[in-house]
Amino acid sequence: MSMLTPPGMGGKYRIKGDTYPRMRRPRKRGRLILALVGAIVALGLIGWGTLQLIDVFGGGGKSHAAADHKKDCPSPGTSGAPQALPKPAQITVNVYNATPRAGLAKSVADELKKRGFAIGKVGNAPEEYDKKVPGNGILLGAAAATRGPFSVLGTQLKGAAQKTDTRDTPDVDLILGTTFADLNTAKDADTALAALAKPAPAPSGKC
Repeated sequence: MSMLTPPGMGGKYRIKGDTYPRMRRPRKRGRLILALVGAIVALGLIGWGTLQLIDVFGGGGKSHAAADHKKDCPSPGTSGAPQALPKPAQITVNVYNATPRAGLAKSVADELKKRGFAIGKVGNAPEEYDKKVPGNGILLGAAAATRGPFSVLGTQLKGAAQKTDTRDTPDVDLILGTTFADLNTAKDADTALAALAKPAPAPSGKC
């Protein structure tokens, strides 16, 4: 027996040379923690699976599918409906000349009248616009004019800007600008007007 071996401790506790016996018990705390974490994860997965089954068999899956279907498909009557536009005869146009060319307002008014528009005042532009309108012209009217009259009158003249004022009458001003040359041809204007009133194409795919 080695001199380092305590009295009464022989056998496997016997110290030989520079090797010493391990006196502490093996640790089991790590195994317990791993087992506890595994149990928590398993319970969580079981609970999640139960909720999924309840959602599917309780109709939740159908409601989600219906919601997605409703989101992707337009409501009936909101897509493809033709835009309600006033007829040219329902639009009274005041034609004003803001260019240096004499007689321009009258010639444009006469042509618009041939195309079915009602003509109001004809003459030179007010001072605030006279020779101050860049481009082909300005369509000027009440805010309500933006919901139809501007669109219809705009088919007769390319590049006309739109502007609203505080008037409470339905008439619309056409103020001819410095680069104005002529109205669109009657054929082109009719084609643009027909396209404007044409229903939008229905979205592809089944709804």
